[in-house]
Amino acid sequence: MAHGMRTDVHTSYVEGSTDWRDSAQRFALLPLRIFLGVTFIYASFDKLTDSAFFKASGPGSIGAQMHGVRDISAFPELVDLALKSPPAFGYAIALGELAVGIGTLLGVFARVAALGGALISLSLWLTVSWATEPYYLGNDLAYLMAWLPLILAGAAIWSVDAWWRERRARP
Repeated sequence: MAHGMRTDVHTSYVEGSTDWRDSAQRFALLPLRIFLGVTFIYASFDKLTDSAFFKASGPGSIGAQMHGVRDISAFPELVDLALKSPPAFGYAIALGELAVGIGTLLGVFARVAALGGALISLSLWLTVSWATEPYYLGNDLAYLMAWLPLILAGAAIWSVDAWWRERRARP
């Protein structure tokens, strides 16, 4: 065997079954899809069920949060845009998180949903969690990085996208 390179051939112990490594590769992104999908749906419901969140001002409101981070964000112009109508921005984020979460969990336009999740995470990182020190304590950057494999790979298994692909491939 060469250093760091596998030269043997693995044969399955069960006739007709696939190599466990092939199965592991096929299912590798499923836990990430489930985690991100459920998390974004939960984040959406958390906002949609909070009576204070959609207000322009007051404790727990999106307006108060935006005013609180405006001067410490990487792009205060993004926060200023949100401050033009804090309730509308709050609904846009909550409904965007819901759409991204459902799309990711079900694998419906999975790459588009992942791109939406990445954009939400990027905007939150550049505004809300930009000043977190050290940077690795802020979770928005980690979420942004977690979306990248799903943007690249999509939802290969247990998804509406896979079902559509399979249907198109049939004669």
